[in-house]
Amino acid sequence: MADRTIKATNITWHHGLYDREARAGIFGHRSAVLWFTGLSGSGKSTLAHAVEAALLEQGIHAYVLDGDNVRHGLNQDLGFTPEDRVENIRRISEVARLFADAGVITLTAFISPYREDREQARKLVGDGFIEVFVDADLAVCESRDPKGLYKKARAGEINNFTGISAPYEAPESPEIQVDTGKQTLEECAETVLMYLQTQKVVFPRTG
Repeated sequence: MADRTIKATNITWHHGLYDREARAGIFGHRSAVLWFTGLSGSGKSTLAHAVEAALLEQGIHAYVLDGDNVRHGLNQDLGFTPEDRVENIRRISEVARLFADAGVITLTAFISPYREDREQARKLVGDGFIEVFVDADLAVCESRDPKGLYKKARAGEINNFTGISAPYEAPESPEIQVDTGKQTLEECAETVLMYLQTQKVVFPRTG
């Protein structure tokens, strides 16, 4: 477990003039953090971007925080050891919380293989955390293998690869679960969008 003790001194959390509820009134929708989790190749990023596009087309503030993109900058100093994975998720949880405070529907697409880390993210974000289990059999993910990672992992060229040489702990009670091996992208996206409507994060489309 990473040390989460604040080491800086003489710092104070500053509250803005607008909280999340006030911003919801201005934007016309609530904020949320949709935490897409699943194996590499399960379709997390593809689904997250499809949902983002559908929301943006409705004029809803939405943004995808993608695992690879974040590792190009904010988390470029982290590898894939268990300790680095914990810190990776801790950092992105903090960023996602700030996005939610800003009134944005934030979609994170990370393998995030450990239940404990996802629960820590849920506690940190608080209200509006929605776990989306992007389920797909390992065989399906390997058959896709868009980056050739499974092939390298099977050959021993990549260490600590989730599903092969490192564990993936599937969610036990996610808010949303889709199976990208059996459902189309459109069906999966619609499942997520309908959940946002039923929970009154966004409102039904008209016209």
